[in-house]
Amino acid sequence: MNQVTTYRWSFDEDLHAYRDAGYSAVGVWKRKLVDFGVDKGAELIADCGLEVSSLSWAGGFTGDDATTTNENLDEARRTLDMAEAINAACVVLHPGCRNRHTRRHATRLLHSALDALLPHAAVAGVPIVLEPMHPACVGGWTFLTDLRETAALVAGYDSRWLRVAYDVYHAASCESAAAQLDEIANLVGLVQIGDFAAAHTADADRCPLGEGRAPIRDVVTRLAAAGYEGALEVELRGPAIEPADYPRVLQQSKAYLSRACADAGQATRQASVSLAAAPAGGCSAPRARNAGRVATVEDLGGPKYRAELWRLTW
Repeated sequence: MNQVTTYRWSFDEDLHAYRDAGYSAVGVWKRKLVDFGVDKGAELIADCGLEVSSLSWAGGFTGDDATTTNENLDEARRTLDMAEAINAACVVLHPGCRNRHTRRHATRLLHSALDALLPHAAVAGVPIVLEPMHPACVGGWTFLTDLRETAALVAGYDSRWLRVAYDVYHAASCESAAAQLDEIANLVGLVQIGDFAAAHTADADRCPLGEGRAPIRDVVTRLAAAGYEGALEVELRGPAIEPADYPRVLQQSKAYLSRACADAGQATRQASVSLAAAPAGGCSAPRARNAGRVATVEDLGGPKYRAELWRLTW
């Protein structure tokens, strides 16, 4: 559960409530962590027996805010150090909007930032994940709106310290996003789960899981079939969530996602049985198109690089 979901609660209220609701991990919101204290926060996380699925967020490298690129790079390094202190599985990075740059120049600025930050991520032992967003929601956050392009950028680095964050809410902008997920599953370092009932807006308003139109069950099933072993992190926000009864939100989200995971496991087992049921005297069972295969930039439309298979643990 991401701490943005329980916006009104404090850092320690979040952790105790998530633990009591049966969650095994927390997506930490940096603002809450800093307000509480990084050292105290790390100790409380350990005391509650929770893992940290992500730390959000770092970025702002296109000059769209009042701080300089170097200042934002320094802050990103501090964020990676915080992530190391709390044993976070990744840091979510938003590069900033285009800010009147050409897309090519904005991409160059992002590459320069990644070139500076990835060595620090390796020392900290914390991967960076890039999250493409729905075009209606980008605001000052990012110019990355295409899943395939983001995956190609990540694959081009051929680094275990750079991954893709797949957000079900934002991926809804692309009808083929779920099919693309089959191709890039080995590049995914974090999956965020959100639902929506209305059109996407700059406020990125979401609704309780299962009450909207996001293809959550299909995504979870595809991830299971692809062998994804990382975190499924619930992130909800907006007028339907912020004033809600948070204990009920936690309970409902966990129940819905548990059912989706159970259904995905059953579907994957059935598919495995079907593949193994080829006639003994005929052709062998067909091999899944991406089984045992590592995606490359060539698969995603660019020059060929080998992308290292890397997965988070639950």
